[in-house]
Amino acid sequence: MNNSFSENLIFSFNATIPVFLMMVFGWFAKKVNLLDEHSTKKINQFVFKALLPALLFMDLSTADFKAVWDTEFVLFCFLATAGSITIAYLISLVHKDKTERGEIIQASYRSSAAILGIAFVKNIYGEATMAALMIVGTVPLYNIIAVIILSLTSPDKQQTDKRELLRKTFRDVITNPIILGIIAGMLWSVLRIPQPVILSKSVSYLGNMATPLSLIALGASFKTSDARQKIRTAVGITFIKLMLFCMIFLPVAIIMGFRDEKLIAILVMLGSATTGSCFVMAKNMNHNGTITACAVMLTTLCSAFTLTAWLFILRTMQYI
Repeated sequence: MNNSFSENLIFSFNATIPVFLMMVFGWFAKKVNLLDEHSTKKINQFVFKALLPALLFMDLSTADFKAVWDTEFVLFCFLATAGSITIAYLISLVHKDKTERGEIIQASYRSSAAILGIAFVKNIYGEATMAALMIVGTVPLYNIIAVIILSLTSPDKQQTDKRELLRKTFRDVITNPIILGIIAGMLWSVLRIPQPVILSKSVSYLGNMATPLSLIALGASFKTSDARQKIRTAVGITFIKLMLFCMIFLPVAIIMGFRDEKLIAILVMLGSATTGSCFVMAKNMNHNGTITACAVMLTTLCSAFTLTAWLFILRTMQYI
């Protein structure tokens, strides 16, 4: 990789600042009454039930997994993600409000891997096969665990019968639109089903709307008064998301021999900003969403600096 530090800095800003500005635009649109709470809620539902599944299907159905499959790499991504979830869960136990723990856990471990990962790796190396494999090892687990955690910690389920809660949680997992999109995309790729131009273009139109619309809705839902009360929690999540997981798992990845494109994909998996779909999922599963919104905005802003710093460190040590 021949990029200089200044070029990496510019790339990181180009990758993250527009995302942050889309959220600011959503907040501004709410302030000038272009959006209200009802329309914002409907946009969230539309993104969650239609656009995000289309985006994941679009990414996964076009990846040639058989040709580039690397079991060791995929297994590492899966185990590092499982380890991150466990760490996030243990840290969340110190938070007094049990109904907010689900948001803390999800926002701490869940990266914008599907959205940022392919673009980030492709920009540096010209191809993104390892990023696609990283998605296979992480995104299904991201979403399954998020559905389970958010179901179990939902504020309106605290008095629910445990057996009924387990049944509802299982039903939420197997009917979750995002998980269905992942399964459909993986099966489509593995079975090598032809994808007509009409289908691929239609799905890409839907998928390409997912990120901007989810960010606008997130910004429109952001309440400054609530954010002030949750800023300390969001700062803690930001440290966990952008620094702690990288400090723990990047050395392990290096010891295991992962380099170049694989190591960059792992970096994005561990240290990229909390994905905006966390907020969409939290709101659609009856959580307040304020902690998640704060975490997405703060990690998005700070990741421009932290990702650049991690890239610089890895390049200086000649691992990429």
